[in-house]
Amino acid sequence: MLFFIVSFLSCIVGAICGIGGGVVIKPVLDFLHLETVTTISFLSGCTVLAMTMYSVGKSLLSGDRLVKMDTGTPLAIGAALGGVAGKQLFSMVKALFADPNAVGSVQSWCLAVVTLATLVYTLLKARIPTKQVKNPLACGAIGLALGVMSSFLGIGGGPMNLVVLYYFFSMKTKTAAANSLYIILFSQTASMVVTLVSGTVPPFKWTTLLLMVAGGIGGGIVGRMLNKRMDSKAVDKLFMGFLLVVVCISVFNGIRYA
Repeated sequence: MLFFIVSFLSCIVGAICGIGGGVVIKPVLDFLHLETVTTISFLSGCTVLAMTMYSVGKSLLSGDRLVKMDTGTPLAIGAALGGVAGKQLFSMVKALFADPNAVGSVQSWCLAVVTLATLVYTLLKARIPTKQVKNPLACGAIGLALGVMSSFLGIGGGPMNLVVLYYFFSMKTKTAAANSLYIILFSQTASMVVTLVSGTVPPFKWTTLLLMVAGGIGGGIVGRMLNKRMDSKAVDKLFMGFLLVVVCISVFNGIRYA
């Protein structure tokens, strides 16, 4: 049940803020040390994929106009390619170390740095001029970078999606959240296909996977309802509080795995 609770609560926050939930699930499960680093990355990816499939599908069926297809689709396609590249990068880094925990240390420190940078930007974003990128190739390149980072870190998406959408596309908080989930859906689908086709699925328990997926979808349902009731300021406050927690857990994991 611990896997279910972690996935459920993480995906509530993920659906509200548009970060997918994996950026919470991965460091928390690493902290609890319930599975190997590789298995946790896989289970986290599956959970985020299930949650984003529900959230994005529900959004499109209900006629929400928050996803900007002209920029969101090139971003998502780039993220899908990045998801494949990030998976290969993870395998390459894993092959460099005899101890699998060393990979967990690398992931944790990278996540801590990225999350801290995101927190600083979020605090200062009102003072930072933003861009309005429209070129499809530029959008694809930005999506590629996002996909590589999210897939390598095993978090599905993450806070960096929102920062990129704020800065390069001048999106408001709720619009950025919807577009972030759309991007995560593509990158996670590509990453999962590569894992299945290449036969690199790590050992895992089906009961654990099913509980986490159920928690992810349940969290997506609750998070989507809460997002509609919260204003942008409340979402920003939740987002920043969550970032601080992730930084602390990631630093602890990085030290422990080293």
